[in-house]
Amino acid sequence: MRFKGLDLNLLVAFDALMSEGNLTAAAKRINLSQPAMSAAVRRLRLFFKDDIFTARRGKLVFTPLALALFPAVRNALQHIQRNIISGPSLCSQLRCRHFRIALCDFMTTVFLKRVIKRVASEAPAVSFELLPLPEDPDQLLRRGKVDFVILPELFVASGHPRATLIEENLELVGCANNSKFSGRMSIREYVGASHVTARTGLGQPYSIEDNYLRRLGLQRRIDVIVPNLSMVPAAISGTERLAIVPSRLVREVASSAPLRVIDHSIRLPRYDQAVQWPFLHDADAGSAWLRQIMLEEAKNLDEALPRTEQASGIGNQGRFLRR
Repeated sequence: MRFKGLDLNLLVAFDALMSEGNLTAAAKRINLSQPAMSAAVRRLRLFFKDDIFTARRGKLVFTPLALALFPAVRNALQHIQRNIISGPSLCSQLRCRHFRIALCDFMTTVFLKRVIKRVASEAPAVSFELLPLPEDPDQLLRRGKVDFVILPELFVASGHPRATLIEENLELVGCANNSKFSGRMSIREYVGASHVTARTGLGQPYSIEDNYLRRLGLQRRIDVIVPNLSMVPAAISGTERLAIVPSRLVREVASSAPLRVIDHSIRLPRYDQAVQWPFLHDADAGSAWLRQIMLEEAKNLDEALPRTEQASGIGNQGRFLRR
């Protein structure tokens, strides 16, 4: 099928190539042989009078023209899928919809479980795939590899739509049975203690608190490194170690692994959580439907807090603000 000299099948090949960043993977994605994919690339180059990409150290480096064309091509193909192939009905779009969401374990535990439960009731055919936060969220969003990324607002990627989900604070905690620390802890006392920290992805070599201490020329002693925030309570249980975790996680584990919130003089940033989605999905009805559910459940999450916590928060830093 040609449209003003352009074989429209080439747009499908172009979209696959840009999304996968690899010739073999792109060919497999659209069920083409390697020679057929190479032929499609030659025809794309001829039509656009552009190399489309060059190979450097085994990787494809796309030209400025290819990068500029990609959003328009993806948007056009998605428009055809939504409005011509699938039809305009939201029910039709959700019949076999599979959402891929990248987020940390903390937000799965305190927030997304509510979304999944609600969707199971309203649209039981919808399925989810939850992924760990990547080193580079922007790349996943740009290529449309995920439907959503949920991450701290400190680390949102530029150039993609976003919305704030929850307002969150960080707490300094220790084991509930740890009575070593009393009164307000100074920065020097904090640095002198032993610590547990979690690696949460996003390509950050240092945690939020370590970045703060480095600006002051200080360095703490880290005795235990865990791969996610949910493992922190177990790592400090029965010890005198300290950790900094989100306030909602403190409440979530209160019954199984009680933590003691410690008053301190450390200036920590807020840990507000946001959701981002590819700009290519901004007009997608299914994406908009799930975004609305997320925002409603985030509001319900705040409203479920006891009034005393909404007003003043828990521990030293707590400030749960109503939207």
